[in-house]
Amino acid sequence: MLRIKGSALQKIIDQAERDYPYETCGLLLGKSEGSLRTVFGAYETPNANPDRKQDRYEIRPEDYLKAEKRAREFNLDIVGVYHSHPDHPDRPSQFDLERAFEGFSYIILSVSKGKVVSYRSWQLQEDKFLEEEILVFG
Repeated sequence: MLRIKGSALQKIIDQAERDYPYETCGLLLGKSEGSLRTVFGAYETPNANPDRKQDRYEIRPEDYLKAEKRAREFNLDIVGVYHSHPDHPDRPSQFDLERAFEGFSYIILSVSKGKVVSYRSWQLQEDKFLEEEILVFG
């Protein structure tokens, strides 16, 4: 299960709508306890994909390191990734599967005509994505 603070989720939604028609991306900062991940903040990263920003995202290693540093300032960890799918469903693509890590949550937002219409969270288990429940708090 993924618990996410309402303000963090709203930041992610705002970013996805702002960056449309391109994929937006960032990292989820929080705590993991077994299969429960609690997200307290969203760390925005630029989409570093040079050629296909409309349907691919890429997070540079240096941006990941900056997010780790920021998380440590608040005694948090990186517990997942978020990105948008402009004019496509909020389910993982083959590209997403090839780049995923077990132990992370992956929030995918479907953005249609500049507005987020849905979002879901996924986790990788044994080389396939399983949907996880999202609980918004605070």
